[in-house]
Amino acid sequence: MKILFTFPGQGTQRPGMLQQLPGDELAQARDVLGAEAQTLDLPDALKHTRAVQLSLLIAGVAWGRELQRRGVRPDIVSGLSIGAYPAAVVAGALEFSDALRLVALRGDLMEQAYPHGYGLTAIIGLTLAQVEALVEGSGTYIANLNAETQIVIAGKDEDMARVATRALEKGANKARRLAVSVPSHCALLDSPAQKLVQAFREVTLTRPHCAYLSGSTGRVYWQPEKIAEDLALNMARTVRWQEAMIAANEREARLAIEMPPGGILTCLTRQAQWEGEAVSLERNGMDVVVHLAQRLRGESR
Repeated sequence: MKILFTFPGQGTQRPGMLQQLPGDELAQARDVLGAEAQTLDLPDALKHTRAVQLSLLIAGVAWGRELQRRGVRPDIVSGLSIGAYPAAVVAGALEFSDALRLVALRGDLMEQAYPHGYGLTAIIGLTLAQVEALVEGSGTYIANLNAETQIVIAGKDEDMARVATRALEKGANKARRLAVSVPSHCALLDSPAQKLVQAFREVTLTRPHCAYLSGSTGRVYWQPEKIAEDLALNMARTVRWQEAMIAANEREARLAIEMPPGGILTCLTRQAQWEGEAVSLERNGMDVVVHLAQRLRGESR
């Protein structure tokens, strides 16, 4: 039986999320980013993609490493969108300092391409086929396949609003604009993604010490060059979280631990034919998570 660490994407951020971190990752971030690191989680800063993504990277690495210090080691890691970067760091494939520089660039590239008027909207209660019919000819794109009936679309605010209205008319339970200010995970970000590919050529990745499971393809990668490609291009690729969690389940992962902030991935993982336990570190607490991991390891012997 295996342990899976999951790392959330944009939309989970909140002011003050870096103030109670374990470890010295925030200090390490200051060495790379300078004074900017001290203000990343302020309300005004979190209006910007760069600050949001850096905050999620720092938090994910800090909490993932803290679990490891407490003896909870992952067999598999997976992140949704920006969450793939702390996943790669915790797996030992990408140096934290390199991740900080790359994520800062990633956020800048995305925001510069679409400074305002674009984003993501979650449609809950309709199937993929139903949402595909709604987006056809709308100017919007399928961005995330989070669960069987939780689909995220990307595009202009006004185009997404029209699709959301039609979705509700077709029986959707909810259509909610997400706290993401760029049209992630679609062809609109192909050009920024290629610029990030170039930046990755200046960075050396190494073979991870546990399985790196792509949230974009649902496949496990061990080769450093494959992980680099996945990280660079995931901003323009559809998120396939349900497929990734089904793949983790098939690899006998039976405890999924979501890194702070939030617990959205825990809910999504439970919907993906998950056969084990899925918990949020923030909501369940460190002691409970460590106990569950120890119990799983004991049962696996």
